Amino acid sequence: MPIEFTVFKGSKDGTIREEVTRRDELRGDNVLVRITHSGVCFTDVYYRNVDMALGHEGAGIVEATGPDAKILKKGDRVGWGYEHDCCGHCRQCLTGWETLCPERKMYAGADLDQGSFGSHAVWREAFLFKVPENMSNEDAGPLMCGGSTVFNALHVAQVRPTARVGVVGVGGLGHLAIQFATKMGCKVIVFSGTDSKKEEALKLGASEFHATKGVKELKLEKPIDNLLVTTSSQPDWQLYLNVMAPNGVISPLSVDSNDLKIPYMPVLSNGLRIQGGIVSARQVHRDMLEFAAHHNIKPIKMTFPMNLEGVKDSLKTLEDGKMRYRGVLVAGN
Repeated sequence: MPIEFTVFKGSKDGTIREEVTRRDELRGDNVLVRITHSGVCFTDVYYRNVDMALGHEGAGIVEATGPDAKILKKGDRVGWGYEHDCCGHCRQCLTGWETLCPERKMYAGADLDQGSFGSHAVWREAFLFKVPENMSNEDAGPLMCGGSTVFNALHVAQVRPTARVGVVGVGGLGHLAIQFATKMGCKVIVFSGTDSKKEEALKLGASEFHATKGVKELKLEKPIDNLLVTTSSQPDWQLYLNVMAPNGVISPLSVDSNDLKIPYMPVLSNGLRIQGGIVSARQVHRDMLEFAAHHNIKPIKMTFPMNLEGVKDSLKTLEDGKMRYRGVLVAGN
């Protein structure tokens, strides 16, 4: 039986539209998910000017499964993130790096007629994640990309419990990075433009806080082993290179279309590594959800109704810099 569901799409002029997506009957390991919640990521703002369904931080309930689905059943709570599929047989896939698969299917690059802003979605069982029992769908949504991104950066950089971890920016990504690194046993040093978020950062687990607006030099007790840059644009790299420990790792997570321009000699002479990365591969993503559930890591969030006005309002709040810190669209009963 054909499947129809509502989606909220962007357009060339940035207008958000409500439309209907159609799918044939479920085949293979496809799963029909009724969406209950969706995180709102700044990436969605970038794609509101594209003719595509928006949203990639979904959480919901399984309504039906295809004939080859073996794990999920009707009623299970699940979520999904940025990646929808991969080839499954290339070197990257076989070594746990399917996010770098040359045939990967990612948000905004495939399945443009469905997203997490909508009533339902159809995804492969292999790319859906069970939501832990002690985690709500409302908290799970923002972890599907925001949590996955920062956890992956810590994982790929092989951050140790003894590390001093710097987090630049206290926003949708930064406030999660503080919590994950703290619960891993790290000392977390937070950098933000002003002191306005200092109290909140310390409550989330930060050991130190430094306001950087107008600052020419950072003065820390000890250098930083790992630096996660979570701001919406690139920082003053010279400011941070001066406080990096030898062999330190810098993980730039900002979405910025400008070139990476960074002083060369400090990188060379101190053996620094700049580690690119996106969301987690599936096993790392599962680890992230289990870790968050065990340590009670939750996003600080603002909620909006899952309707046309709610989508518009959430994106405007994000664009205006007023989101504290992750928006969540909530479907009605």
